[in-house]
Amino acid sequence: MKDIYKEEILNVPADVKVDVKARLVTVTGPRGTITKNFRHVEMDIVKMSSDRIKLSVWHGKRKHVACLRTIRSLIHNMIVGVTKGYEYKMRFVYAHFPINVIIADDAKAVEIRNFLGEKLVRKVPMLEGVTIVHSKDQKDEVVLTGNDLDNVSQSAANIQQATRVRNKDIRKFLDGIYVSQKGTLKAADE
Repeated sequence: MKDIYKEEILNVPADVKVDVKARLVTVTGPRGTITKNFRHVEMDIVKMSSDRIKLSVWHGKRKHVACLRTIRSLIHNMIVGVTKGYEYKMRFVYAHFPINVIIADDAKAVEIRNFLGEKLVRKVPMLEGVTIVHSKDQKDEVVLTGNDLDNVSQSAANIQQATRVRNKDIRKFLDGIYVSQKGTLKAADE
């Protein structure tokens, strides 16, 4: 069954500026600018005023109407990114061979050495806008930070996938680099 009309309203904070042009959304805040293209979803994105955005769908089926909340959440994540920023903490887990992580190319890539005693050097590039540093508080931990949640979480996933154990019993070989904590930067500072 089709819904004739559905809409979602998103409130924008005062220190954030959102521009919408042909479903290309640009969010500017104190930490920077993020632009995302939502042209693949058939919906109306209208800036009602400087602090409200309306997303609406006409004659949408169930899955089409579900896109309203998804796009609203994506724009909200962009707003949180340019105001607070995102932070992922990753811990090294090993039993016998200590994992050696070297931050290379001015924090644009990570080299993982001595994983399960292998000589292979795994190099994982960071996505755009993501910086990585060794944690000062905790041994065997790296911290990924950035404004775009998609890029920060995908970079963390790429590091975790690079240290996936293959051809062994994963119940016994739990070695790897895993996400231990995730959140916003401002919450970590306060």
